[in-house]
Amino acid sequence: MGSFWLCILLSLAAEVYCVPVSEVTEQDESFAESYLKKFFNLTEDNGPSVRRGISPVSKKLGEMQRFFGLTITGMLDADTLAMMKKPRCGVPDVDIAGFSTFGKMPKWQKASLTYRIENYTPDMSVSEVDDSIKKALEVWAKVTPLRFTRISSGTADIMISFGRGKHGDYYPFDGPGKTLAHAFAPAPGIGGDAHFDEDENFTFRSSRGYILFLVAAHEFGHSLGLSHSDDPGALMYPVYRYKNPDTFVLPPDDIKGIQSLYGLNPNKNSFVAETQPPTSPDACDSTMVLDAVTTLRGQMLFFKDSFLWHNSPQNRTLQKSLITDFWPKAPVGVDAAYENQQSDRIFFFKGMCQKVWAFSDYDLVPGYPKRLSSFGLPRGVRNLDAALYDADSGKSLFFVGNNYFSYDDARETMDRGFPKRLDQTFSGLTNKVNAALQYRGFTYLFSGPHVFAYDLKTGRLNRVLRSSYFLNCTNFQDSLLSNVFV
Repeated sequence: MGSFWLCILLSLAAEVYCVPVSEVTEQDESFAESYLKKFFNLTEDNGPSVRRGISPVSKKLGEMQRFFGLTITGMLDADTLAMMKKPRCGVPDVDIAGFSTFGKMPKWQKASLTYRIENYTPDMSVSEVDDSIKKALEVWAKVTPLRFTRISSGTADIMISFGRGKHGDYYPFDGPGKTLAHAFAPAPGIGGDAHFDEDENFTFRSSRGYILFLVAAHEFGHSLGLSHSDDPGALMYPVYRYKNPDTFVLPPDDIKGIQSLYGLNPNKNSFVAETQPPTSPDACDSTMVLDAVTTLRGQMLFFKDSFLWHNSPQNRTLQKSLITDFWPKAPVGVDAAYENQQSDRIFFFKGMCQKVWAFSDYDLVPGYPKRLSSFGLPRGVRNLDAALYDADSGKSLFFVGNNYFSYDDARETMDRGFPKRLDQTFSGLTNKVNAALQYRGFTYLFSGPHVFAYDLKTGRLNRVLRSSYFLNCTNFQDSLLSNVFV
């Protein structure tokens, strides 16, 4: 694979290390080949790709990278290998955009379906399993004409069981932390059935395991005829993602998919639009105003609603994820965020709760969340618009309306003489700041669709940019911002 160096980012909460590409071992290559055979239909053929000099493995790696929004290299790089090793559903993926259905769109030809729980996992109580399965089916019943009735004996349309390894369907499970479950499309016999890997730790509510409700709701999407979606916010995304089961609402992509098969719920023709989660945001939407921006160990993070985009100095390609994929206990829809490099913590602020969360790696710091007033802000300050940490001074700047505060992190006190008006320090800035970032010697203040770049030591305005320049959109490489990233 060559002797050049590849910088590997071991997830959002890990350090960046540089290791030789040759350290992608034969075991990794074998694992990747098995993964592609299982989920992307890798075959050893002599088709047009081979004749053009493109190996089947390289072609399938490219398809997989496109599906998951990774940099398309056709090579087994660190990000691709890390994605392959994430816990996921055992149903194969296809190269699609948005939701998809299985080939020939199999569906149930009736609206009343039965289900039966054949056995139980010892990880949870019987009542917790029953409740999780029932609520997982209700997710789909709320938006379709489908109705589900539980039976205790005989053969149901959807047979539900827990097993490990070889469990009788020619698709053996593979041990803890890999394939969590699988289900079969509507059809006679095994069609519609859902199997869960007993080697996993299933839970009722705890994020220290795999929440059965979430896994089951995904698998029942397959039982009803849906395949996987490449939308990271969709329930039918193949990789397991934590969501709070108490506040879960079926995302729009999944609603569109299931209703393409079965239609709308006749009793809720306008399916309570106000309860639907926000549509997955488009990074290149010129009207989008970001909620927050921060760094994390050399990466840049951009927050909007329940999503974040992240990149690194070694890889400018943005990847979109859910905030709770990395911090399950973080709030959704943050108002401000910043990284304190000295304490190696990242802070999230949410005004609706008037609270602040602090995380070290993935873990919530003991004692958090705290009241916003714990930073010494005046009682009248109910939320922050933006925040950043100035590494040179060791101070955190909190932006509120047309003013900003300076907080001494070492002393844990607010500096005297604040708040100050923005234009006292930041010339040319007339509107409020909605996100803030300090990166490689420049301070970037996001205000609406624009970014103001300052030298904080002198207060000099260096340049004004479009916020989309940070988000890998059109003309990103030709923008003035490229001078900052080199």
